[in-house]
Amino acid sequence: MMHVALTIVLALLTALTLFQIALICGAPWGRLAWGGAHRVLPARLRVGSGVSILLYAAFAVVLLARSGALPGEDSAVVVVLTWVLFAYFLAGIVLNGISRSRPERWTMTPVCAMLAGMTLIVALS
Repeated sequence: MMHVALTIVLALLTALTLFQIALICGAPWGRLAWGGAHRVLPARLRVGSGVSILLYAAFAVVLLARSGALPGEDSAVVVVLTWVLFAYFLAGIVLNGISRSRPERWTMTPVCAMLAGMTLIVALS
């Protein structure tokens, strides 16, 4: 079960990375991110998208470590960071759920819910 959850969370993080790259390049999908106030992101939010990509990579490393695919599976740091990620994705459910942007609510809330659920499975494994 953990391997399926890990595969799903890594696929979602990859999809989100591609989405953020598209936003950085000027794709008109801004209504799905950053509160949905802009169709095309302004420069400051494009920087935020770049930071998001780095965070997604760090999230993947933590989850890969927790799963045993990278060293540190049972280290206290990896275990704690996995639970921090779970809490982060739970917060994402709430924050996306209250977004003023309906497209963001309808797309990113379920994505965060899936990320939270799959991270919980990895954390408990």
